[in-house]
Amino acid sequence: MSQKIQVRYDNKIVAFFVLASIFWAGAAFLAGVLAALQLAYWPFNFELEWLTFSRIRPLHTNAAIFAFAGNAIFAGMYHSTQRLLKTRLFSDALSWIHFWGWQLIILSAAITLPLGFSQSKEYAELEWPIDIAITLIWVVFALNFFGTIVKRKEKHIYVAIWFYIATIVTVAVLHIVNSLEIPVGFLQSYPIFGGVQDALVQWWYGHNAVAFFLTTPFLGLMYYYIPKAVNRPVYSYRLSIVHFWSLVFIYIWAGPHHLLYTSLPDWAQTLGMIFSLMLWAPSWGGMINGLLTLRGAWHLLRTDPIVKFLVTAVTFYGMSTFEGPLLSIKSVSLLAHYSDWIIAHVHGGALGWNGFLSFGMFYYIIPKIWKTKMYSTRLMNYHFWIGLSGILIYYISMWASGITQGLMWRAIDDSGYLVYPDFVETVMQIAPLYWVRAVGGILYLTGYVLAVYNIVKTIKSANALEADETVEVNATVDLSVDKSEGFHRRLEGMVTIFSVLVFLSIAVGSILEIVPTLSIHKYVPQSDEVLPYTALEQAGRDVFVTEGCYVCHSQQIQKHVSDVLRYGPASTIGESIYDHPFQWGSKRTGPDLARVGRKYPDLWHFRHMMNPRSMVEKSIMPSYPWLLDKKVDFYSLRKKLSVLKMVGVPYTDEQVAQADRWAEAQADEVAASLAKEGVEGEIKGTKLVALIAYLQALGKKSKDDEKAKAHLELVPGGGGEQ
Repeated sequence: MSQKIQVRYDNKIVAFFVLASIFWAGAAFLAGVLAALQLAYWPFNFELEWLTFSRIRPLHTNAAIFAFAGNAIFAGMYHSTQRLLKTRLFSDALSWIHFWGWQLIILSAAITLPLGFSQSKEYAELEWPIDIAITLIWVVFALNFFGTIVKRKEKHIYVAIWFYIATIVTVAVLHIVNSLEIPVGFLQSYPIFGGVQDALVQWWYGHNAVAFFLTTPFLGLMYYYIPKAVNRPVYSYRLSIVHFWSLVFIYIWAGPHHLLYTSLPDWAQTLGMIFSLMLWAPSWGGMINGLLTLRGAWHLLRTDPIVKFLVTAVTFYGMSTFEGPLLSIKSVSLLAHYSDWIIAHVHGGALGWNGFLSFGMFYYIIPKIWKTKMYSTRLMNYHFWIGLSGILIYYISMWASGITQGLMWRAIDDSGYLVYPDFVETVMQIAPLYWVRAVGGILYLTGYVLAVYNIVKTIKSANALEADETVEVNATVDLSVDKSEGFHRRLEGMVTIFSVLVFLSIAVGSILEIVPTLSIHKYVPQSDEVLPYTALEQAGRDVFVTEGCYVCHSQQIQKHVSDVLRYGPASTIGESIYDHPFQWGSKRTGPDLARVGRKYPDLWHFRHMMNPRSMVEKSIMPSYPWLLDKKVDFYSLRKKLSVLKMVGVPYTDEQVAQADRWAEAQADEVAASLAKEGVEGEIKGTKLVALIAYLQALGKKSKDDEKAKAHLELVPGGGGEQ
């Protein structure tokens, strides 16, 4: 039964999330353009510690994902949920705690990432206090959302709500598991997972952060705003069901495709590839469902810029979800992994799918809640065409760059030698394309500026925001289950059971992939066992993470001929067993470092960090002169080694207790080596010396290596508890 009732919707919270998303989008796009320019022309790093590419890049990704896209998600979810459930949000107080808490989290990220406080984990760089804040605010969001469902005046939950539920449940699981870490300072921690375990957990998180933060919520928005924009029902209810459940179940398994040809066990790699290929079906089912919703309304593509944005967004979703499984095929990954092709793929989805759907949604919402028309349809069209041009220029340039890199890295002549043994040859070949990429980014930013101007003029032309919108709706009085309805139709009225089924769908794949690797280190062959890092090497490793070196350099030699020819024997499970966090990398703008230890003298590393061009003439790497001015806190190493011992690194009690003395002794050795080569000044306790010690240890921690064993014995009780 239904009856007419008055409902008062909360538009003010929606407006604030919309405006926050638009504001932070500017920060994300500006950081992206700066990062693009820094790769095209290294002086754009300005030799400023907090403005190097390696610190700007994680700032850019976090701003784009959690600030721009995150606020857009919340705006769309709060706007559509009220109307789909025909009720006001559960709690105004929770809504505002959610809003201001999320903005403070973003502000914290904007401050800490450029300052070098990072866990070095893709899309999860933020340190432990911010991780806790994210958890608390997500709980607030979940309470508000599910509370709204409980008080709903609509019996059945619409398909958009299904995707919102999947987002809230899965993101909570992903964030909590990947953020299991032990603090070693106010803004530093070590993850409890190490090596191959940490790599798998991170890419289980990283891939599914894209799936359940940048895909499922936007699919929910698609299912609401496209039908609204074209005034048509969704093309197929049955296809919606198949799309939702198959996507939620399959997506969670696909993470290992980021680790093909690495030292991750082959069974996990193959499993990730197979499930990635299976994603083609549900992903394209969703795209088709969205596009065919326009049946009978295709003419709107010519006349309505909102429809242009939304339909183009869904088209980019289809392109990205075709390319993703394609890149997960081992033979294709062999060409694309670590290259700019991956950057092209990511930005096709981020700028085209997430960006255009967000702007289309904003153009729909703003006139509705401000009760006015958009200031200029012409500016909306300009924004569309300029933005689309920027995306295509960006994507095509990075696609060409990535394929060029892959072919050059793997080129082998008839004699079995690398055709391009010097890594910088590849960098020089693709350097012009970095300029083209920057042009694409600037065009996208230009479209954004036009949107901001148009939106500001629209809001100014309105009398005022209608903070509380009162409407009359047909409300469902009886929410009890009707047994005469089909199974899924009944399930839509049982939200608790529906949510539990979503959790079980994502839990199966997560458990079956992750749990077997938790004990994998017990099966590392004795020949692969390595020594732990010395106290100074661990301090240098922390510097490596702080400076974001992992952004450009991998520490994982893949299991194929060209990688082995270029860098040495393929990496093994055992070699990264004590790495908390792992440093396998996801992109090679510079060469792999897994076996760089003792390849060059200490002086080479010293000069390379001071001025990379002095060692590699065409290098695009920024200089790091501040490392010579900053000192290592040797005393803090006691706490750090103590925590690492807790998570399984075999330090003795003596090594932990005397970590500061141990580090100082090795620092004396490095400083003396540099002094013999003419380096003047007091450099013993500097971060640069610690970083050099770490770099010289990479690939040289074998139990049979005499120098590595000697460094462990610089403190009484050395040698570990192997």
